[in-house]
Amino acid sequence: MPRRIGAAAVVLIGVLMAGCTSAADPRPTPPPVDTSGPRAAFVDAPAGASVVIDGDDWSLPPWVRPAANSGFFSEEASEEHRVLVRSVDLTWRQLQPRRDAAIDRAASGSAQQLEFASLHDQLADPGAFWMRLFASGADWAPEWIVDECGVSTYGPDYDGMEHLPIWDECVWGHLLDTYRRVFVDEGLAADPRLRFVYVPGAFTWAEFDYDIVSAAVETGDLDEEAYLAWYSHAWTDLVELFGDQAHKLVFTGEDYPFGPFGAADDLLARDAVDAGMGIRTGITELANFHLSEAPAYGSAIQPDGHLVVDESLPVHSGRFVVATENECYTDCGYETDEPYYAVRQSNLKALQLRTNWIYVVPGPSYFDEYPEHWDWVRLSQGQRPETSADAWAAFRDAEDTYWRDEAGERFADPAAWVDRPWVRNLERWLVQRDEPGSVAHRTEVDAHVETLEPDNGTAFEGLSTAVAEGDTGFVLEVDERFAAAAGDRRLVAKVTFLDTGRGGFSLDTASGGSPVIERANTGGWRTATVTLPGLGGTARFRIALEQGADDLVIRFVRLVRAEG
Repeated sequence: MPRRIGAAAVVLIGVLMAGCTSAADPRPTPPPVDTSGPRAAFVDAPAGASVVIDGDDWSLPPWVRPAANSGFFSEEASEEHRVLVRSVDLTWRQLQPRRDAAIDRAASGSAQQLEFASLHDQLADPGAFWMRLFASGADWAPEWIVDECGVSTYGPDYDGMEHLPIWDECVWGHLLDTYRRVFVDEGLAADPRLRFVYVPGAFTWAEFDYDIVSAAVETGDLDEEAYLAWYSHAWTDLVELFGDQAHKLVFTGEDYPFGPFGAADDLLARDAVDAGMGIRTGITELANFHLSEAPAYGSAIQPDGHLVVDESLPVHSGRFVVATENECYTDCGYETDEPYYAVRQSNLKALQLRTNWIYVVPGPSYFDEYPEHWDWVRLSQGQRPETSADAWAAFRDAEDTYWRDEAGERFADPAAWVDRPWVRNLERWLVQRDEPGSVAHRTEVDAHVETLEPDNGTAFEGLSTAVAEGDTGFVLEVDERFAAAAGDRRLVAKVTFLDTGRGGFSLDTASGGSPVIERANTGGWRTATVTLPGLGGTARFRIALEQGADDLVIRFVRLVRAEG
């Protein structure tokens, strides 16, 4: 899907201009990593009592620290917001303006209406960085490439730019040679400051969308066989080139791209990951769209609409980068009158995909407006069930409009997804289960329609009991790895509920029940915190209404390890 970039681009100019004043590259040393704990106090509850606050509760206990190989990244660093990884952006023409010349460390460059300082000056900053090599644009590539390879450009893209055919073996061979010179010969791949690099460097904003590929197909200059022949070796070329540093490579394409080859290009992002690199998506702001079934991330839609992530995949080992970009809410051509909702849902989606890195721009990402939420994201991303402070489930029904009109091969059998295109919940190591007496029901008390754009469809936040039908609670199943890591340590549950109706509710485990949480009929969303008596070895618990209570709507449940 085309990515629209706005204010994120503006901040780059200032940091790169500032970088031009440095005189020499320092000897690379590993930059400091984020080891800071939660910035807000933990909302706890003593045994035998409940604590209820208004709104969402993102608090974490003081023992929590960021996961290894995780963080926020942007165009420039911001210590205040714990964004510690800045960008180094270059163009192919800037680095290799002449065919047989050495890499030019002194030349400046430009792309996407931005000015780039020289490689030398950008590397003068001792801080951690990530990289983009803008390669495919007609103004990004060296002028000699067109004559050398006898190619023409295709486009325009959605920014009005023409691009070279990166799939042409001559073009690819020369680009690969430049990658070799920069990352191997110049030693950048092994630089401890380099966190990762977006590849392959095409197309708009160096993000591997398929509009240019489709343009070449439409002119008759490219067919499926030729494209797939190149694709079959492109990523192993880069992985072999980077060797022991291949985990720093991040493929910028997506599963089920909007391409010209039908089912033949559906799973190509997974193939890139299988070749031995990380993965990035740029559009989790549209939290309901296109990323439910995401094989490169191991996310699969189940017949009941729940999403399951295969965490045994190498990409989730902790060595690789699993990234997204969450800065386009009231920027990049998007508008919304509910930015908190958009930010919250996009980050829940990112964490459901098990991301460990998120591109942000503190202003457009609303860091200052929602600091506790973003701090929870910082300390959650990249965690494993054995290390995470919490497991959670966001109760909801939302339509993935990508699958609304076309089932594709994956869902040709209606039984493969019974209620297509409705996705049930976003979950991470805590799963809501429908069972007799505890079937969760869709409710329209908190409906959101086409947030940011029509593709995002309709989402109904929260699920309800149905006392009249005999459904008086919700059953939740805890991932056994999370439960085992918790052991006999104290567990705290946090339940975000709509505070309407009469009667209380409690959380029941095999070891006993929690204190009753009473409703005050404020009409708003509130979060109750209780200490659980233990799971009793079952790794399950039930949220149960008191006898005679009215229906209850729940939006979010977190199970928190109060002690590390």
